[in-house]
Parts: sequence; C-alpha cells; structure tokens
Amino acid sequence: MGTRREPTARQMRLGAELRKLRDAAGLNAREAAALLGVNSVQISQIESGIAGVSEKRLRRLAAHYACTDESFIDALVAMATDRPQGWWEEYRGLLPTPFLDIAELERHSTYRRDVEFLFIPGLLQTDGYARATFSSRVPELPHEELELRVRHRMQRKVILEGPAPTPYAAVIHEAALRIRVSDRAASRTQLARVLELSAADHITVRVIPFDLDGFGGTWSTTMLAGGAVPRLDTAVRDAPHGTAFVDSEAQLGVFRTLFRKVEAASLDPERSRDFIHRLAKEL
Repeated sequence: MGTRREPTARQMRLGAELRKLRDAAGLNAREAAALLGVNSVQISQIESGIAGVSEKRLRRLAAHYACTDESFIDALVAMATDRPQGWWEEYRGLLPTPFLDIAELERHSTYRRDVEFLFIPGLLQTDGYARATFSSRVPELPHEELELRVRHRMQRKVILEGPAPTPYAAVIHEAALRIRVSDRAASRTQLARVLELSAADHITVRVIPFDLDGFGGTWSTTMLAGGAVPRLDTAVRDAPHGTAFVDSEAQLGVFRTLFRKVEAASLDPERSRDFIHRLAKEL
C-alpha cells in the first residue's frame, strides 16, 4: 500500500493500537518487521498511520503479538479495510482537518456523550445558533468559511436524524442554556430545538442548574464516542491548541468516570425538559 501525506485521526488510531499491541508483546519495530518479512520503516509507517495495512498482515501481527481478543482484532480489521468516502470528504482542503476527523469519528461511533458548560452541544444546535457561534470567533472568519462551518455542523446531525440514529446523551449546564449567542428569538428557537430532540427515544438531555450544591464542574467541553469495542472508545476535548483526541485506556477511564459523576449530579431527563421549558418561557 502507498503512503499517505495526511492520515486521518481514525487511521492514526489504528496505528496507535497496533503499536500498543507490539509494545505489550515486548517487541521492537525491527523484530515485528522480521515477523512479516518487511523492514522496520514499514512497521513505523503503519503505526503512524502514514501507510495502510491489509487484513492478512494485520491478523498476522495480532497473532505474533499474542492478542487473543477476537472482537478487538475484528474491529481493527474494520478500521483498516472500511474506507467509505463519507460526506465530510467534500470539505477536505476547505476546513481544518479536525472538522473532518470529528465527522468520521461520529460516523463509526456506537454512542455519543457530551458535557457542555458554555454552549449548546453542536449536534443539538440550530443553523442560526451555529452561525452566531462561529461569527463570534476571533479573528473573524471569512464569510465563505463561516458558511462552510455552519453547513458542516448541520450535516453532522445525520447521526441523530438518519435512518440508524446513534444513541446520544448530553449534559448541559444552565449557563449554556442562558447565554444568548444571538438574540432572544434565536435563543427561544434553540431551546425549542433542544426540547424537540430530547423527546426522541435515542436522545437524552440532562441539565445542571446553577442552584446545585457541591458541584465542582469539569475541565472543559468533553465528548465521548463509543468504539466498536470499549478499547476503541475515544474522548475529544477542546484544548488551547485545538481539538485533542484521547485514546489511552487510563484517560478514557477518567472521562467515563467524569461523565458518570456529572450525569449523576444533573436533573433527570423529565425534570430537565421542564427546566428548559421554563427558561424558554422567560425569554
């Protein structure tokens, strides 16, 4: 297989998982290469996502690494061989790469969980809310790119509104519900949209009110996407330098625990809907 100039986050994740298996087996790149009859450069390219790997070679590597988790191996094979040209490809070269990586991650996710403190989660945003949010960016975005970002965000909703919707849960702080990124009318429309979506069987929305004792919050906006197997879950955080994908088992455990704690501190779905309805009436 040829090399890639810019591997996607999904391709890099596959390589990272193969590197973890090699490290667990106590082999270096040269030793792993000898098992396949290739050179160590090819192993390094596979593990960095620069080069692909066939199903046959992947299964041979897994066997040499003494990995016996068949579900995990099958999931890695799917990552290596499933290469659909998703809708997000039309934005390649037009939007920053993380936009495409998020869309691809969502396409393959078995569930989604969001924690938001300042903004309505992207998957629940209206066109007007998204446009107002992107318009507030500094430095200001050119009109064409702003519209591309809004359209991309709206297309991401396919995982919630498509024929096979992804189970989705969001915990939203009252601050995010009250902050007006635009005007009152836009805020009312946005809250109505959250209420509409939260009525779906596969969508759960919970609210954390200001009037809550003993809530220390969390670090930042956080997203957790379920993989084909739990070992392939991914957490995504907004970091000062951009979007950060987290896949170490220890950190994933932290994020799973964090979401459970935040969810436990929130209002239940029915009380959350009542809360949002009251806020909408106040506007």
